[in-house]
Amino acid sequence: MPEKYNPNIHRRRSIRIPGYDYSQDGWYFVTICIQNRKYMFGEIMKDQMWSNSAGLMVEKWWRKVTNKFSPVQIDEYVVMPNHFYGIINIVGAGQRAHLLADNINNKLGQSHRIAPTLGDIVNWFKTMTTNEYIHGVKQNDWPSFPGRLWQRNYYEHIIRDKDELNRFCHYITDNPANWQTDEENGLDRILCRGGPACPPSCR
Repeated sequence: MPEKYNPNIHRRRSIRIPGYDYSQDGWYFVTICIQNRKYMFGEIMKDQMWSNSAGLMVEKWWRKVTNKFSPVQIDEYVVMPNHFYGIINIVGAGQRAHLLADNINNKLGQSHRIAPTLGDIVNWFKTMTTNEYIHGVKQNDWPSFPGRLWQRNYYEHIIRDKDELNRFCHYITDNPANWQTDEENGLDRILCRGGPACPPSCR
């Protein structure tokens, strides 16, 4: 029998690479999980994800990421019942940062970051979806959540080349069909097992 999820034991560890600049150009695979693994965004039927109103809301805000952050493009993504996968491409961030920095008169002489980091993007996405979900609870009787909607942390993987990008794209599009192969239909321990539902980075 699978071990019951315990947030005090299974809380995702920070896996950011120390010293890595997550505002620099590149492709990033991100996984964001619902707190306590609750199914809140829909269900899997016949190997397809059928999003409910909350799931459609999450997709809407993901698509708005490119409007909020101009150096950002989005690639494959999927809303799952209790988590979200997406691929982000940060493009031209370094050049924009240099151009803006040259035109800014910082009276205090302090350095400041112009380009958004991956964390900035994910945190904005979490905030906007959480705020609208709370509105849905109040106005549309969506199921409530204790504490927070999303887990505090998130999983990321820096995509190194086109082959790896293609593997992650296939992983995302195939994920609904692989839902039943996940022992707990969750992420923390699946990411380490190397099975068919495991992201390419773990194989």
